[in-house]
Amino acid sequence: MTGGSDHKHEEGLRDSMFRFHSYLHGGTSSLLSTLPTIIVFPVYKTVFRQQIHNTPVHSAVGQLYKEGPAKLYRGVAPPLLMRTLNGTLLFGLQDTLLRHLTLSSHSDISTSALPALAGFGAGMVEAIVFTPFERVQNVLQNGQNDRNLPTLKSILVSLKAQRPAVGYYRAFLPITARNALGSSLYFGLKGPVRDAVAGQGLPPMVSSFMSGTLTSMAISLGLYPLSVLVANMQAQVGGDMKGVMACWRVLWESRQRSLALLYRGGSLVILRSCITWGITTAIYDSQEKRSG
Repeated sequence: MTGGSDHKHEEGLRDSMFRFHSYLHGGTSSLLSTLPTIIVFPVYKTVFRQQIHNTPVHSAVGQLYKEGPAKLYRGVAPPLLMRTLNGTLLFGLQDTLLRHLTLSSHSDISTSALPALAGFGAGMVEAIVFTPFERVQNVLQNGQNDRNLPTLKSILVSLKAQRPAVGYYRAFLPITARNALGSSLYFGLKGPVRDAVAGQGLPPMVSSFMSGTLTSMAISLGLYPLSVLVANMQAQVGGDMKGVMACWRVLWESRQRSLALLYRGGSLVILRSCITWGITTAIYDSQEKRSG
């Protein structure tokens, strides 16, 4: 009996350590991708201006040029912090949920669907944790807030003074939908896509990079309207805070009921996804393979 108990205890320790590795590898891969995040941040900020002001790319670039280099990286701190913490939570929690689902799943649940299901749960938790970060980031990136909210401290104080639904957790529902669906698709597709690319004879690192790139590209474009909605809902502090559907109707009308105008900046999202998620996926898969 004692030997069996010790064996189970050792298995539990190994299982816990493996899950810890998933958190560590997720954080490390995201941390290493922060350099590209810094490099492409002006691209991200250009996209954000297109999302909230409905301007072509040259007008958005002109806005940033007039504001000067000193303000070009205003708002870069939240995404850098988010990238590392996000990777730690997302990859680690998805792996933890996947292991629990694998152990408790019934025969009527397809094994191939479990990574996507675990990703959906991880995305929901991600939304709860990181919505305040995204809220602060979007307020910082909106140049119209520079006069009334010139510092990070002033933004934090202003948001704290409001109730959560219009303060730190503004646009929580569309963020939850976007993150849960995005994470579900990412974890559900990246393995099959990686295997398909590897079948063409490419090295594992390249296959993982291509998998992360193609998967995140498709997700970013598919869920782009939700990102535009979130940016518009979160860019302002105070004023008339409409609900999700009311904000969507205003946004749709402001884009003249045109998908082309709604997707303004979408091509730049592809570039950002190619760099950040491609590198993150390649590094994470490489670390998991070495530890396995």
